Amino acid sequence: MSNRAVVLFSGGLDSTTTLAIAVRERGSECHALTIDYGQRHRAEIRAAKRLARKYGAREHRVLHVPLDRIGGSALTDSALPIPRAGTRGIPITYVPARNTIFLAVALGWAETLDAKEIFIGVNAVDYSGYPDCRPEFIRSFADLAACATKTGVEGRPIRIEAPLINWSKAEIIQKGRDLGIDYADTVSCYAANASGVACGVCDACCIRRQGFLDAGIPDPTRYVS
Repeated sequence: MSNRAVVLFSGGLDSTTTLAIAVRERGSECHALTIDYGQRHRAEIRAAKRLARKYGAREHRVLHVPLDRIGGSALTDSALPIPRAGTRGIPITYVPARNTIFLAVALGWAETLDAKEIFIGVNAVDYSGYPDCRPEFIRSFADLAACATKTGVEGRPIRIEAPLINWSKAEIIQKGRDLGIDYADTVSCYAANASGVACGVCDACCIRRQGFLDAGIPDPTRYVS
């Protein structure tokens, strides 16, 4: 049977760890999918292009889905400032329906590939409080995938795998180290510059920094501050 899988791949810490798990632990033939959704910087897309093959993807595609035309997020609208860490509630960096849209695109590609799984690097422990990173969202999308696709109706539903969902950031980093990932290559910052240097003060940077500290592993990230 095919062990083909689609991996949603941003070039960040979590998605790179997820790709390595899919390839090196699960033995999947991975097809990496990066969504260019109109985010305010291009550093993560460049990182994804560099890292997909490095960490074992058989194929890598970048698809353009212009969510900046919808707006509503500081990650797609440069007129909205990126908040510093510590914002209460769901922050303005939430991109409306982003993971639903990403998984829907991945689901379509998975069907054409006859893939058995879709991997996504969402995490519901050390994260910014986004509703589409929770286990109940993943379960709900898996139910949708089973009833909305030819493969699902025929009794071959495509599984949605979120291996990091209940891990702390420290646990994710420790797993990545064991799998041989060089996290200096990855870009997670919401406001990275053109060279991929991280701002050091956004939520993503602060969670990442604390993760390395908690893991007892030196942080290789290049920060402005």
